[in-house]
Amino acid sequence: MSLDGAFLRCIVREMHERKLIGARVDKIHQPSRDEIIITLRTFGGTEKVLLSAESMSARVCITSQAPENPQQPPMFCMLMRKALGGGRLTGISQDGLERIINFDFECTNEIGDLCENRIAAEIMGKYSNIILMTRKDGVWRVVDSIKRVTDDVSSVRRVLPNVIYELPPREERMSLPDCDIQQTVAKVSECGGRLVKALMSTFEGISPIFARECAYSAARDADALVSDLTPDRCEKLVFFLNRSREHIESFDGCTMVSDKTGKPKDFCFVPIEQYGAEMVETHFESPSELVDRFFGERATADRVKQRSGDLLKTIMTIYERLSRKLEAQKQELRDCARKEQSKLTGDLLSANLWRCEKGMSELTAEDYVNGGEVTIKLDVRLTPSQNAQKYYSEYKKLDTAEKLLTKFIAQGEKELAYIDSVFDAASRVGSGVGSEAAIYEIKQELMASGYIRSAKTERNAKAPKAAPPLKFRSSDGFEILVGRNNTQNDKLTLKTALPEDMWLHTQNIPGSHVIIRADGGNITDSTIVEAAQLAATCSKGRSGTKIPVDYTLARYVKKPNGAKPGMVIFTNNKTILVDPDEGLLDKLAIK
Repeated sequence: MSLDGAFLRCIVREMHERKLIGARVDKIHQPSRDEIIITLRTFGGTEKVLLSAESMSARVCITSQAPENPQQPPMFCMLMRKALGGGRLTGISQDGLERIINFDFECTNEIGDLCENRIAAEIMGKYSNIILMTRKDGVWRVVDSIKRVTDDVSSVRRVLPNVIYELPPREERMSLPDCDIQQTVAKVSECGGRLVKALMSTFEGISPIFARECAYSAARDADALVSDLTPDRCEKLVFFLNRSREHIESFDGCTMVSDKTGKPKDFCFVPIEQYGAEMVETHFESPSELVDRFFGERATADRVKQRSGDLLKTIMTIYERLSRKLEAQKQELRDCARKEQSKLTGDLLSANLWRCEKGMSELTAEDYVNGGEVTIKLDVRLTPSQNAQKYYSEYKKLDTAEKLLTKFIAQGEKELAYIDSVFDAASRVGSGVGSEAAIYEIKQELMASGYIRSAKTERNAKAPKAAPPLKFRSSDGFEILVGRNNTQNDKLTLKTALPEDMWLHTQNIPGSHVIIRADGGNITDSTIVEAAQLAATCSKGRSGTKIPVDYTLARYVKKPNGAKPGMVIFTNNKTILVDPDEGLLDKLAIK
């Protein structure tokens, strides 16, 4: 990975230069499952240190980001607050160029005694971890970790509460800041194969991009072989490694390369020349700023994906529960079909009471409705009259149940349609601006509707800034607004839209409300088509073709009393068939 031990050395140096040593722990948050943010109070203000054990974006840096925190802090976060709250940071260290950074704290335990605690941030790809330790009897013992490592996971090293902390297995390799580079290059030249592989097996804590840059600097070829190293090229390699060591020891900036679209691709603590004009270079004075920029967008996307995944799972559980309940009600309604038979049996029994005696178990009588004879079951404990009343009571019970079940089933089908619309909104949550707020709004909508309970901490928690509706501009210049969820759909249709604006929605398909702002002009047909395509794309029918979309003026859209969020009725509408177009979202989006 690009965040190698050498780059981490630059980050550790930056933390020392920004005078984090001596700072007090102010706040600790855990915005996602594998991320910790520690806010430190220094003499010059506050600094936030981000520790991430995400397999694809593991990192340690000073961050300026302020991600949304969960309403209920995870257990590991609460443990960190208990162990480190109010503590003083006494040291930040790294052993050689190992991808492990230790943060030492002087804290106060439950009984008021001073104690030493440590956080070890291990940045090792899928094996990354954040480990909280305390010093007891001269050794570091694990208090807990963000990822527990049991014997089933690793037979080499356990990371569990109360075990003695052990460093990960370490290969014998040279440390670039400490070794004799002339002798080390001579050792590299004795290897075979690709130069990049030889360098990475010789030096510890260097990334593939740095090894390729070494090869490019020496041989002008990032894929050069060791056998290509002439004495002149060896001298160039020695010169480049010495200059790189100076970059590590006296940091003077770092470089990130992006493709032509601006998407970050790689970074290093030295200038990157191997890509030539294929990539765009960006120089950063702060290594933490680079790491924050490089991983920030990806981390936000992962965090939103994780939370939206949990939300989708919750919605699916609600949907399945309602579906089972609805199916049971429909089965009960089918059973009510025998009510007329119960009434007929009561009538036949009443007409033949003169033939009955108490204690009879059955009566054979003529069926004057359907013809022939019918055998009626009797309760031997009841009189003939009581048996007749029993059948009449059964008829009344089934008749009442049929009326109630018909009403409940209609309500249940509306609930299913509503939950389906909520699921569609949650499934379309992206990773851009407002995504985390959109997830929060959907959760609040479900809480307000009584489908999920709100924790005590959530009731008093500060709500994130409301997510704005998606905004687009049609080819003819009309502004188009698209709701992100049912709550926003209601606001958009009933409060934002003016009477002369155009309202669109997919016909009988869950999706977003779409508004075309007229602004005093006549809305063109091409704008209606584009808005209809946006409505189809932002709906459950986005994977289909020929999606029917209803449209009418906003003045003809009303919300019935007691209707669920997003549910409206409308009149004077027309329908258009369109194909969803994902590309239109980017093409018409207002940046």
